[in-house]
Amino acid sequence: MARIVIIGAGMGGLAAASRLATLGHRVTVCEASGTYGGMVGRYEREGFAFDTGPGLLALPAVYRDLALKTGREPLEQLVELAPVDPESRHLFPDGSDVVLANASRGGVGRALDAAFGAGAGERWGAVVNRGRTVWEATRRPLLEEPRPAEPVADPYPVPARRGLARWLPSGRHTLADVARRELGGHPGLTALLTEYALRHSLDPAAAPAAATVLPYMEQSFGVWYVRGGLRALADAVYRRCELRGVEFRFGAAAVPVVEDGRVCGVEVGGERIAADLVLSSADPGAAPEAGPTGTPAGGRITVLLALRGARPEGTVHRTVVHAADGERELDALRRGALPERPTVQLLRPDDAALVPDADHESATLTVTVPGAVDPAGFAEHLLEHLAANGVDLRERLLWHETRHTPYVPAPSLAGGPLAPANESPTPGLYLIGGHAHPGGGLARVGMSACITAGLIGPA
Repeated sequence: MARIVIIGAGMGGLAAASRLATLGHRVTVCEASGTYGGMVGRYEREGFAFDTGPGLLALPAVYRDLALKTGREPLEQLVELAPVDPESRHLFPDGSDVVLANASRGGVGRALDAAFGAGAGERWGAVVNRGRTVWEATRRPLLEEPRPAEPVADPYPVPARRGLARWLPSGRHTLADVARRELGGHPGLTALLTEYALRHSLDPAAAPAAATVLPYMEQSFGVWYVRGGLRALADAVYRRCELRGVEFRFGAAAVPVVEDGRVCGVEVGGERIAADLVLSSADPGAAPEAGPTGTPAGGRITVLLALRGARPEGTVHRTVVHAADGERELDALRRGALPERPTVQLLRPDDAALVPDADHESATLTVTVPGAVDPAGFAEHLLEHLAANGVDLRERLLWHETRHTPYVPAPSLAGGPLAPANESPTPGLYLIGGHAHPGGGLARVGMSACITAGLIGPA
């Protein structure tokens, strides 16, 4: 039995603690803040409740595996999990209004044909099919196994070019190239692909074509909602840790202690806690000025909206209002400025647990922004932007709360730089969470815990 200290009680730390304790190790988690969950936070006020981080769950199989491996229970016995259907509604600047089905690529294709004309769904489907090739080639090395020693080549099958284009230099194929060459530069389809990139802190002009794996995963495996908000998932994993005997120390900012070239514990406020192994979910270095795929837009602004009046019948859970001008939005992000009329995600869950009564509604706006910005007044600007696109919530607004997260780690992708390996160069020190392999995102931090627990093994 090893004595293990985990720095950080975010989702990666909780998942690792529950797995390692189940394997028979003695685990202590040190968390600098006063609670667990990390970016999966919760804000409550006047009977309203909000997720302050991600609001939807992709690849629930990661947490299903965690539930089974640490307690032999299906995830659905720990939380109430439901598919989001329709998956999303998209409002485009030309007035197009497209509703996409959840986990139905055929349904997505039909909706795109109806909105943009015959052939649009086929073009999109062809790109997503190539994203499937990426998934099949990279699932094991980039999601299920320790980080490869060498960079992973982008396996995206670039279609053969025709005519004079055959003589142009091929070079590296980016997500922007996919939009231009394979989606024909169609503004609606390009905006749809760009939204996937921005949501994951990626710049389409720098992200490899392998990023098409993101729409493939979502449209193939679906998007899910946890009743009570995603904070309920953090609660469930925390309870599992308690059942497995994990010790928690909150308000305890810990740093690894290295002696004779090896980690021997952590220091917390002048106190040393001895350990055989230390797992850290802290950023191993300063947050880069540009994300792992070249974009400075690694931050996020979240606006929590308390609304009077019941949630209207037939309201879609997730609505995306696309940028008025996609190129201007990307140019602003690259310059480190707030976009004037950006791509906005609006979440409106139908969940009685999040409101004081049936005559109120809670909603959340999310926008990708540069890390160093002043969010003052931006919430009012976003509400005006939504109103101009037919979603006017201003008259119903009781109050709002604005949160700015300066840096959100992007996922590791084939064809681009990879996050640091889980087993660090310092003996006894392991890296977990969004800053480590396989990168950012709720599913990936759960995978980082699984990979690391596998590297350590049973007691």
